[in-house]
Amino acid sequence: MLSKSDPATGKKEPVVIKKYANRRLYNTETSTYVTLEDLAQMVRSERDFVVFDARTGDDLTHSVLTQIIVEQESRAGQTLLPVPFLRQLIRFYGGAMERMVPSYLQVSLETLTREQDRFRKQFANAFTPQGALEAYQEQARKNLQLFEQAMAMFSPFGATGKPGAKPEEGPAKSESPEPSVPRDKPAAAKPAAGPDGQPESDELAAMRNELAAMQARIEKLAKTKT
Repeated sequence: MLSKSDPATGKKEPVVIKKYANRRLYNTETSTYVTLEDLAQMVRSERDFVVFDARTGDDLTHSVLTQIIVEQESRAGQTLLPVPFLRQLIRFYGGAMERMVPSYLQVSLETLTREQDRFRKQFANAFTPQGALEAYQEQARKNLQLFEQAMAMFSPFGATGKPGAKPEEGPAKSESPEPSVPRDKPAAAKPAAGPDGQPESDELAAMRNELAAMQARIEKLAKTKT
């Protein structure tokens, strides 16, 4: 059976795989029985396929792809999913973030796919532990910077503490002079200022301190490796 192509994109339509009650997989394009390893090779060659139950017609693509991953992970030296990742992934099931995880993972993998050539060149010369550590540090710094920017964007009142206020707008100056602080009482401590010079909330200040501590640990690790 010849495979059809989408006239608009020129991309071949997915190969139809039928799964029988005896768990055998039948490739309708080549009219041959195939194994999970054969399907894995099709994925590596970017040849898409869909799997249907030969009797009921149910879509079994998801379960078959999961079986391929389990088979690949069971082989020595081919593990891609670390134990902490698997534990955290299991914790997401049934949680509030469950619906967000698939989209997040898909976007992350698509980004990795687009950037894989750059990553390959970046780590091509990282043959020494020091070189690998420096590359890791640089990526960690970028992640911290992006995280700080995201927190600033999601601040509920912006930089001024007023909803909808522009960053350059500040509180109106009072015409009357500020009352002087009695000498026998110390002045109240001002809240910590953010990158824009404006006071930030206790929650943001605590998070910024945590990020600074994380950065300090990374730099300390770098010094111990030199």
